[in-house]
Amino acid sequence: MSENHQRPSWDEYFMELAHAAARRATCDRGRSGCVIVREKQVLVTGYVGSPKGLPHCDDVGHLMKKVTHDNGAVTQHCVRTVHAEQNAICQAARRGIALEGGTLYCRMTPCRTCAMLIINCGIERVVCQNRYHAGEESEEMFRQAGVKLDYFDPEVLGYENQKG
Repeated sequence: MSENHQRPSWDEYFMELAHAAARRATCDRGRSGCVIVREKQVLVTGYVGSPKGLPHCDDVGHLMKKVTHDNGAVTQHCVRTVHAEQNAICQAARRGIALEGGTLYCRMTPCRTCAMLIINCGIERVVCQNRYHAGEESEEMFRQAGVKLDYFDPEVLGYENQKG
């Protein structure tokens, strides 16, 4: 029996599974994965990737769109892929799996659109590795909706090839 072995907590274990799912992601601007669980059982996983049957960023490059924000700032975003959280929710819908009462594990604070989907699915808790640089609106929506939000690391995550 090994005395040095440290069994991971449930949160650590499920976050490790989210990181494993992220290895399947097909956009280098933010390789992210997601795991949704309930009662310590994995329900679904998802990762960043193009819609089924469409080309991936890793194969054909990014599909960039400029976004002008209320404060006048202009950022660029790749719109070729579906977010990990969205893909996990779609996987649940395709399989007829209810997510009510679940916990979602992901790389960083979900975007506004993902946050709205998470709330409407009845997911009760979101656990993120890090904060997203534009996640304040999602954090506020979760607070208002009563979705518990936890972070492993409260620092904002900078990711490879981030351009806004």
